[in-house]
Amino acid sequence: MIEILSRAELVRARETGALVGSILRTLRDRGTAGTNLLDIDRWAREMIADAGATSCYVDYAPPFGRGPFGHHICTSVNDAVLHGLPHDRELADGDLLSLDLAVSLGGVVADAAVSMVVGAPRAPEDEAMIRTTEEALAAGIAAARPGARVGDLSHAIGTVLTDAGHRVNTDFGGHGVGSTMHQDPHVPNHGRPGRGFTLREGMLLALEPWVMADTDELVTDPDGWTLRSATGCRTAHSEHTVAVTADGAEVLTLA
Repeated sequence: MIEILSRAELVRARETGALVGSILRTLRDRGTAGTNLLDIDRWAREMIADAGATSCYVDYAPPFGRGPFGHHICTSVNDAVLHGLPHDRELADGDLLSLDLAVSLGGVVADAAVSMVVGAPRAPEDEAMIRTTEEALAAGIAAARPGARVGDLSHAIGTVLTDAGHRVNTDFGGHGVGSTMHQDPHVPNHGRPGRGFTLREGMLLALEPWVMADTDELVTDPDGWTLRSATGCRTAHSEHTVAVTADGAEVLTLA
């Protein structure tokens, strides 16, 4: 399903995006050494409830997970890159933390993710990898406009990632959003320009480059959710929800 938002729905999408960005900004500031992942999940739950919104994750039960997810935010640490299930773990200096949040407000969903190094960086490579995902995200956003093809966005994202020396996994990537969290079209993080669905004004897309330092292979934790690098290497993930407008892509989830 691909939804085209009305002007009224776009207004609500901006409100949802602003909420997601605000929550992620607060959680990023609170993500210091000694913080427990379960506290991050609790803070997310409280802020979502205070805003009159709902989490897209609590009841989320796709075929690839051991659902329902049962928590309000994904907390992926170090070699975990996607769908990190919050658990009783305290963050330490040098941990590489990715936070992925999707909420629904007024019937419209927004989805975003940020990566950060907790406290003192352990290695400059971590910050470089985070910057690479951010630069790839910016390239994908710049390519999103009416008439562009999904492959144009995938190519823009993938070029940045591969130029930085990363192998790209295309099993999980960007996607459409709207009244639900995951919709068509799938937006892989690598692809050929001029291919795929043609973007239209009024579409919402969640673009999300993610990489692992030395592999493109994933393994799943026993929790049935957390996806880790097969080699145990560090990882990074950046994501924004954007609206396709006549003037290009409008970023809704700035943190």
